[in-house]
Amino acid sequence: MSTATVGTFEAKTHLSELLDRVGQGETIFITRRGRPVARLMPPLVTQADDVVEQFRRLRAGNSLGGVSIQEAIAEGRR
Repeated sequence: MSTATVGTFEAKTHLSELLDRVGQGETIFITRRGRPVARLMPPLVTQADDVVEQFRRLRAGNSLGGVSIQEAIAEGRR
């Protein structure tokens, strides 16, 4: 994920373009007189949803070869 810094005037003038970039995963810091005042970033909920979906796909492709979860846990404790 990349980051960029823009001034308030540029942010106001090019907000639509900046939002497109954020939609692609970029984080953009907005500054006023050289000091950061805001951060545009993709929503965290979307990222969490993506992680959950990745785990679901991973789980769907794996099996324990007929062993139950309880048996696997018991075996790991031995």
